[in-house]
Amino acid sequence: MEAARRPPVPLLRLLLPLLAAALGAAGRGDPGPVTCGSVVKLLNVRHNVRLHSHDVRYGSGSGQQSVTGVSAADDGNSYWRVRGRTAAVCQRGTPVRCGQAIRLTHLGTGRNLHSHRFTSPLSGNQEVSAFGEAGEGDYLDDWTVVCSGTYWAREDEVRFQHTSTDVFLSVTGEQYGRPIHGQKEVHGMAASSQNNYWKVMEGIFMQPSEAFQMEQHHAEL
Repeated sequence: MEAARRPPVPLLRLLLPLLAAALGAAGRGDPGPVTCGSVVKLLNVRHNVRLHSHDVRYGSGSGQQSVTGVSAADDGNSYWRVRGRTAAVCQRGTPVRCGQAIRLTHLGTGRNLHSHRFTSPLSGNQEVSAFGEAGEGDYLDDWTVVCSGTYWAREDEVRFQHTSTDVFLSVTGEQYGRPIHGQKEVHGMAASSQNNYWKVMEGIFMQPSEAFQMEQHHAEL
């Protein structure tokens, strides 16, 4: 692993505008759907680690920014922004539908969750990296949200399937040594299993759009 030298972006400065936009979404009994613009931490349910990235590059494979799993719930490098797929706009507050393709952009570095036909360094599965600059990469940044129902609900366990290569975002327990000792490998697996289920944990959630709220209101009548 090679550490890239970039000045860190203060996390509080990144989160303050989101906190302001999310006001009004708190205090509801039903947590509701995950919406575009939200910033979330994602927990791998099987291995109890959160999706993480940092300015450390793979020493093999693509050499791109590495993506790992960390056990610390309070880690500041585990926030990801939910966005529309490449070259598409998903308005802030729009609920994400099951089967919809999205991007997950790492808040600290501005790079997107990415996969390609490189081999992961520990397990020999498909490498998952963080790619792009300032939130813009390419079509290999797109992941389909696999869930039941109409929308990606915040309390649900879901899978993320890479739209171009069909692998599932997974953790199987392999652990790195230095310089990221104790972090788990995150990779893509061709088969669906308990290793590829994720759940939204901590985050800042954009209030659902008025159109969605009206839709839910009419459905309850």
